Amino acid sequence: MSFFFRMASRLRPSTPEEVVRSIKDSFLALHTRTHAKALEEVEKNISSLRLLISGDGEVEPNQEQVLQITLEICNEDVISLFVQNLPSLGWTVRKDLVHCWCILLRQKVDERYCCVQYIENHMELLDFLVGCYKNLDIALNCGNMLRECIKHPTLAKYILESGSFELFFEYVELPNFDIASDALNTFKDLLTKHETVVAEFLASHYDQFFELYSRLLSSTNYVTRRQAMKFLSEFLLEAPNSQIMKRYIVEVRFLNIMINLLKDSSKNIRICAFHVFKVFVANPNKPRCIIEALLDNRRELLKLLHNLPTSKGDDELEEEKDLIIQQIQKLA
Repeated sequence: MSFFFRMASRLRPSTPEEVVRSIKDSFLALHTRTHAKALEEVEKNISSLRLLISGDGEVEPNQEQVLQITLEICNEDVISLFVQNLPSLGWTVRKDLVHCWCILLRQKVDERYCCVQYIENHMELLDFLVGCYKNLDIALNCGNMLRECIKHPTLAKYILESGSFELFFEYVELPNFDIASDALNTFKDLLTKHETVVAEFLASHYDQFFELYSRLLSSTNYVTRRQAMKFLSEFLLEAPNSQIMKRYIVEVRFLNIMINLLKDSSKNIRICAFHVFKVFVANPNKPRCIIEALLDNRRELLKLLHNLPTSKGDDELEEEKDLIIQQIQKLA
């Protein structure tokens, strides 16, 4: 059976305008018709949409038709319907919808990402998706949709600067491990995908951000504490974040957090903490308050560093540890 007839058997009518109209009508019917019947129509239409825009594994989709459908979906406000009705849908149709969402956001029509532009004009959709992490059934679907959005700097910037961003500091500590991990992945993408956007955000929200982040480093939840420490050690030591690191390593409150984490029962946390702690010590322009804090804790720090666990053959870590010990011993 040809691709055209396979498509036609799944979805009638077949012009882009009619395809999108059929999808829109089925979503609108969720609130006006028998729910089970309406859900069946939505599921059939979204399944057919997936075939039309991604193919069936044997035949590639018609790219011109994909672009026409994408444009029509924006013109008919179907993007909003996708988001707003997500909690009402079943597992299979949500999976198909997320697949379609990711494809649609990547389509350029006349040199513009029209779905992204649509979301830019309806930023409340991003707030809705972030809030969906509280819904156990759809949290992972929304996480996938958000990460696709975050690939675009304007959308990432909005989330960072919105009140919704602070919710991630709660989500990464949710008792459901899968959802907490997914939220952490989205959180990381927000802080790593767009260097300029992140630099501007942290420059203007520095105190607020690190106050919230410090709570994660002091969390009673081991997984949260470990993941937060691991990400911080990677994030601060990356070249694009050098200005943030220079600001971070002159504050005693953050040095004290690293000292406490050097005492953690977890080997992995202690090693990650060391990689941040060493920058405080190695900084040639240490302010007096940092020097005094190191002197006040010198005996304990030397003991902690001597007992820092290292893996056999990790010569670089051993050398760094010895160097930091020497620098602390020389402090006056």
